[in-house]
Order: sequence, then structure tokens, then C-alpha cells
Amino acid sequence: MTTLMKASNQWATRPDDERFTSLFDMRNHFHNVRDKSAERVVNVRKIEARPDPADPHKGFEIVGPAGNGYAPTHWAFGQLAQLAEAPGGYLRTIPAPLAADCINYGLKFKRNIEDVGLLLYKNGSSMLRAATGPKYGRIWNADILDTLTRRIGDGVTGEWKVPGEFGKAVTVTKDNTTLYASDRDMFVFLCDEENRIEVPNRRNGKSGSMARGFFLWNSEVGDKTFGLGTFLFDYVCCNRIVWGASDYTEIKIRHTVSAPDRWIDEVTPALLAYANSSSKSVTDGIAAAQAAMIAPDKLDAFLASRFGKRLVDPIKMVHTVEEGRPIETAWDVTTAVTAYARGIAQTDKRLELERAAGDIMKLAA
Repeated sequence: MTTLMKASNQWATRPDDERFTSLFDMRNHFHNVRDKSAERVVNVRKIEARPDPADPHKGFEIVGPAGNGYAPTHWAFGQLAQLAEAPGGYLRTIPAPLAADCINYGLKFKRNIEDVGLLLYKNGSSMLRAATGPKYGRIWNADILDTLTRRIGDGVTGEWKVPGEFGKAVTVTKDNTTLYASDRDMFVFLCDEENRIEVPNRRNGKSGSMARGFFLWNSEVGDKTFGLGTFLFDYVCCNRIVWGASDYTEIKIRHTVSAPDRWIDEVTPALLAYANSSSKSVTDGIAAAQAAMIAPDKLDAFLASRFGKRLVDPIKMVHTVEEGRPIETAWDVTTAVTAYARGIAQTDKRLELERAAGDIMKLAA
């Protein structure tokens, strides 16, 4: 078992205006954003960076073929600098006319690809939300939230909702919510704590119950990939740390040209299947893993083929220390690997091991 900090990190860093108290609010917000947004692929020679006439020293805008100016967000400015092969941090410190000259030179003379993808936004003022490659595959937050709300509802009153505190339901406020979004990204953490799964012989020969949960994240502007992570867990504390987590499984989709189709074809069915699955199906998987015996003389080879020879002894040792007996089943392997992963500081490596532990469960089932 391990702890998951992804939701806690969101809780600790999000300002008040990036916190939502229902999926309906998030959905309506992003439909409004999408309705006022437009995607354009344009030739870099038909756009120009220039100082904002209203603030020529510090202000900055991108002017398109029609002569309309769009002020880039902080994120979009960094993307423009990257496309122009210029240091964004430095450009932010110099006068706008000099920064505009650097961007224009880089886009027109250093960039091999002539087209650039722009995400424009108008809501009173005109804003450039993103500047990406021409084949960026945008997965709209509004589409994701449509899927969630159709199956789950508002995320606060149904089976799948914002987690409680130590297993007890709470009124969802901006202080304890796990629904977050900004102009750069969105993050959702929902769980089903009412239909808990009884796990016999879970720890030290004693049974216990676990809840299902999932993380979901996305960025319309290229800040991160789309991702879905599912897991079982004990409880969530007030700081939104997920305690006693196991069987973490993750799907990621990069925003390539096929990303919108992959979201529809691959992730949507997987998400709905997980949300619709009964506790029995999860219990059956655990029971199968607990029944899948591993012969002592084959254990080292089994572990080495999946986790490498270097981790064989540490995985065996951590299970003996925590459970008071050697590894005997596939469930024991899952428990041992997730326990070992707790001590890994690097998030990517820890999640890689946790995903591999979840694959053992699938193998047993």
C-alpha cells in the first residue's frame, strides 16, 4: 500500500478562483470558454508580434492576418518563445519592442515549420491562450466534463463524488474540493466511498475494505498530457492525501493529431466501464490474485522478469517486514511492490512500479 499525493498537491497550490464545488459548475465554465474560443492554423509570416499600443513598453500582442491583436497569456508567451527558439524567461524582463523583435525573428527565420496553431479567446478583450504546432490534437475540457456529468452527475451527491475526510462525507466547499481548473489545465479527483470493497486477508491475515477512486487531468493549451489514473484506497485525509492506495493504473494520451479520437475510442469506454463496474468485479480480481500461488523456487524469476534482478531482494524483504511472512501469491507481490514504491522519491519511477504492480492483478485475473 502507498500514499498518492497528486490531489494533495493540487489542494495545496490552487487559488480560490481555480476551485469548483461541482462538476456542473466546471462543465458550464468550460463550455463558456469553448464557445468564446477559436482555433486557427496560420503561416508564421502572416502573424506579427508587436508592443501593445495601450502599453508599448510592457504590453505585448500577436497580430493576425486580419489586423486584430491578441494579448498572450503567460503560458502562451512561453510557447511563442519556445517556437521562436528564444528564452522566454529573459524575454519577459526586457522592453516589449525588443521582445517582439526576438519573437518575430525566431518565428520567421529560425522555425523550420511555417505553420503555427493558435487558440484565440474573446471575452471583452482578445487573448491568445495557446501557440502550438499545427498538428496539436486538442481534447476539450468541455467534452471530458460532458462525459463525466452524463454518467456521474454533479460529483457531490451521487455515488462518485468529491472524497470525504477519513471516510466520512463532508459538505463540498472550495476549501475541501478536489475539482480544480485554470486557463491552463483541469484536474478531477472523485471516488466511491459508499460501496466499499471487502478484501479478505488483506493485511496480516485480517480482512479490510477499500474504496475506488480516479484522477483525471487535461490541458487544452499544451501544459500537460491527458491522463486517467484509477486505484483502490483506504481513506482521504483533510489535506486530500490518498492513504493506503493500491492497484494504481494509468492511461496517458499526448496531444498529437489523433488525440481527440483516442479519447473517444479508448479512454471514454475505459472510464465508463470503471465507473459502472460493480464492487464484485473488483473483489473477484483481488480474490484471483490472492488465489494465484507462486512456487518458492520460481518467485525470484517471476519478480526479476517483471521488475529486474536488482529489485528482487528488496521486494521480498519489504513484504517479510510488513506482513511477517514471505511472498506466496500474486496479491502478495502487488502488496510488496506498492510498499516498496512508497520509499521512491521520484514520482515517475514510483508510479511506474505501482502500475506494474497493478498489472500483476490483471495477470492473475
